[in-house]
Amino acid sequence: MKINRRDFIKKSASIGAFSVFGIGLTSRFKTKRASIGRKAASIDISVAQGEDYFANTLKAVENLGGMEGFVPKGSKVAILANPQRNNPGAFTKPEVLQAAIKMCQQAGAGNITCISQLPDQNWEATGLKKVVLDEGAHIVIIDRSDESQFKTVLIPNGKALTEAQIMKEFFNYDVFIDMPITKDHAGNKFTGTMKNLMGLSSSKTNRSFHKKGWQTDINAIDHLEQCIADLNTIIQPDLCIVDATEFITTNGPFGPGEIVTPQKVIAGTDRVAVDSYCCSLWGLEGKDILQINKAFHHGLGEIDLNKVKIKEVSL
Repeated sequence: MKINRRDFIKKSASIGAFSVFGIGLTSRFKTKRASIGRKAASIDISVAQGEDYFANTLKAVENLGGMEGFVPKGSKVAILANPQRNNPGAFTKPEVLQAAIKMCQQAGAGNITCISQLPDQNWEATGLKKVVLDEGAHIVIIDRSDESQFKTVLIPNGKALTEAQIMKEFFNYDVFIDMPITKDHAGNKFTGTMKNLMGLSSSKTNRSFHKKGWQTDINAIDHLEQCIADLNTIIQPDLCIVDATEFITTNGPFGPGEIVTPQKVIAGTDRVAVDSYCCSLWGLEGKDILQINKAFHHGLGEIDLNKVKIKEVSL
């Protein structure tokens, strides 16, 4: 029997007090990303709500200062969207991806590519492939079974994960945009910006995240959550754009499941704060989710939304 959300939160609160200690230093990949010299934003999280998801995405990024603050002219941009399954509320909306691609083009990006380990049929079925090709961008799909396509990277501050195999393709880009859909997950009960980064790591690495009982055993869930937080210490997205237009709150990550429709797109650079905000859309707090707690204690961002500058607009 799967652990339900109420029991999970109750148990995670108790185990979290013993499994997370102190704030550590983060270690980043030294990719070829350009130093943009972006001015400090007056807000930390930008949220746009409305029925037009394309417009929401444009406004969410605009209120952060615009895509030109993240994408230098001529830069190569990698986007990690989520085409996991074409069930409603289980994949990044095509309109959200399309808006991001258009903004990158207007900022002067030299190349825009969606990198993925999910097969072409997923991109086709979700409608994401069409918008990528229509906008003149590219999709590069990595064969997850081919270990030669991945590079082993050490995780100096990892508590459960000490190394990870990351797709070599990732290192070919200057700018990285993390573009998940927030939704339910069978094990940790939450998917957001940090969980999405598992899309960059190999099947071998991701299998190590999942111990026996990862959907029901709180210790196995704790291990999964710690691995996600550890992975995030070595990968820093330049921008996160989260699809919270409609998403499943049960039977994740594939669905079908119960759906809520906040009709929101969220943008920001602080993954802990962004994921904490996404939790609030279904009545949770960042402290309710182990991976967010663990990432906070890794020093990756702010978990208390009262300390975060949030701008919300309705369109």
